[in-house]
Amino acid sequence: MSVYDFLLYLTGWPLALVLFCGGLYFTIRTKFPQFRLFKESIRVVSEKPKDKESISSFGALMISTASRVGTGNIVGVSTALCMGGPGAVFWMWVTAILGGASAFVESTLAQIYKKKDPQGGSYGGPAYYIEAALHSRVLAIVFSVALIFTYGVGYNMLASYNLQSAFSGFSFYNEQTPLIIGGVIAFLTLYCLLGGGRRIAKITGVLVPVMGALYVLLALVALIVNFRNIPGMLGMIFSNAFDFKAIFGGFMGSCLMYGFKRGLYSNEAGIGSAPNAAAAADVSHPAKQGLVQMLSVFIDTLLLCTATAFMCLCSGVAPTEELAGAGYVQASLSATFGPIGPVFIAVAMLLFAFTTLLGNFYYIENCFAYILKKTPSKMFMNAVRFIGAVLIFLGSIVSFGFAWDMADICQCILAFINIPVCIILGGVAYRALDDYVAKRAEGKDPEFKASEVGVKEATDFWN
Repeated sequence: MSVYDFLLYLTGWPLALVLFCGGLYFTIRTKFPQFRLFKESIRVVSEKPKDKESISSFGALMISTASRVGTGNIVGVSTALCMGGPGAVFWMWVTAILGGASAFVESTLAQIYKKKDPQGGSYGGPAYYIEAALHSRVLAIVFSVALIFTYGVGYNMLASYNLQSAFSGFSFYNEQTPLIIGGVIAFLTLYCLLGGGRRIAKITGVLVPVMGALYVLLALVALIVNFRNIPGMLGMIFSNAFDFKAIFGGFMGSCLMYGFKRGLYSNEAGIGSAPNAAAAADVSHPAKQGLVQMLSVFIDTLLLCTATAFMCLCSGVAPTEELAGAGYVQASLSATFGPIGPVFIAVAMLLFAFTTLLGNFYYIENCFAYILKKTPSKMFMNAVRFIGAVLIFLGSIVSFGFAWDMADICQCILAFINIPVCIILGGVAYRALDDYVAKRAEGKDPEFKASEVGVKEATDFWN
């Protein structure tokens, strides 16, 4: 077995086991915050930072959601339905619910161990809590390199491939079309990135809510138009999800496997990406940002991925392996809305891919800052952005299988590092949540002191 084959093997049941067990463990230890604190997570999002120049909870939510909400919400869901069956939707829901607890823990840890920048703001992520709490800079650097590779190569190339594939059903599509689309999206991404992190926050803050609202609205219209098919659609989802004979008879290609893999690609819970954005938020208590990032997982999977699945399955068009990818979504919307359907999906894919690419580079820059132990120079980061733009262009011309395999392998490596680390350090996050809940019960706006939850290491913000 080659190294490549071994890495692909790890993206199967080993990854599914780590995600499921990790998410279940965090859910139990945090006492099911996905349900008991859901209303509180919505309230926290609207809070304003004390410093007007700092990134708010909402701003950090938009940066992380920009990365989560992407082509995986359309093409990833379509691929899961066509390759694994309708039951994949149910296992995506499971991934999101359990992943909400994983997102809470990793983002709370990122807030506790975040660092202060020269301007008074903050930055951080898994690399920082790995070094601060586990005292292992080597492991932290390995994680940072893996994250740079995941987002700079795996995810960015896949987003570019998925975007150009959305145009494959149009009459103008030919051998040159991927090159043109790849060149345009690479140029636009590079242009925005040269404006720096503040511009990223502003652009995604406008595009993500509009993009998501329009997409969900279209899904609701599709359900209304095809309301007679809803009972049969729900029956397909649940009967296929619990057909354990079929699942274990062909596990690697089952609805459970595709639901977990595509759910992870979509919401990224537990792989250590969102904590990089969570650490930048200006909040009075780390648990606040943990709750906000938990909400981001729900927005991505329970709302947007479900919207895609329901639009497709209620259309009456059966998912097949030949339609895997953008083709199934286009065929489904054509059946419901006529020629305007594929046009809308192409536009949605453009926005989804664009915001994904912008959010991804935010994480890449944060990891380079950690490795170099300082904010990278403008010249260095411009070079990184240029290389990233080239990879985005190349992603438009790679094969379907290579694009997805690279993304699966990259996210698998991150999950195998971050989830065990969060299990080891999780006690701090659990106590922080208990501290937050207790202070809220007293009618206070909770403020945090690291020593009160047993943090012995020095922190930049919570002493």
